[in-house]
Amino acid sequence: MIIKICGLTKPEEAEYLNRNHVDFAGIVLFYPKSRRNNTMQNAKEIIKRLDASIQKVAVVVSPLPEEIREIEQAGFDYIQIHGELSKELLEEISLPVLRAFNVKDMNLYESYHSCKKVEGYVFDAMEPGSGKTFDWNLVKMVPKDEKVLFLAGGLHAGNVAEAIHRIQPDGVDVSSGVEREDGQGKDLTKIELFVNTVRSV
Repeated sequence: MIIKICGLTKPEEAEYLNRNHVDFAGIVLFYPKSRRNNTMQNAKEIIKRLDASIQKVAVVVSPLPEEIREIEQAGFDYIQIHGELSKELLEEISLPVLRAFNVKDMNLYESYHSCKKVEGYVFDAMEPGSGKTFDWNLVKMVPKDEKVLFLAGGLHAGNVAEAIHRIQPDGVDVSSGVEREDGQGKDLTKIELFVNTVRSV
């Protein structure tokens, strides 16, 4: 089971992921509405401190071409795209893409099966990063293909085992479920508990 921890905001949080041998790390960029939004400079500092074995993912919403170019030059391994994504822009992206869907646009999933640029999908709640779950049965109805399927949206140590048993995703993606109680950064103890729970399933 692939483990992705999203929404890093502090360089020291990279060590939390290194210690737990997490597979993917997500960093939000160009989205001021999110309290987890990073400057590119801060994102580069986080990337520097992550182990080479951890895949670095830039998480963006309806990105502009110039934002894509910045991400491609910053040392990321993947780009995760929420919101709008034109075919023209997709063709220009050099990094592998994780295409994110929520409950209102899940019908768009069908259009990416044959797209080689898209290496995986992230199925999320209506409001990504809100910590809210959604009806997981919607994902069960989606026909799986050879691409990686991440389940996100309100996951935490208390419900991730059930989510894995019910949906059988390739990976799980957590953000708010491993944050401190005040929402200001990640909590090492919660990360350890989440990772151990996933690995014990």
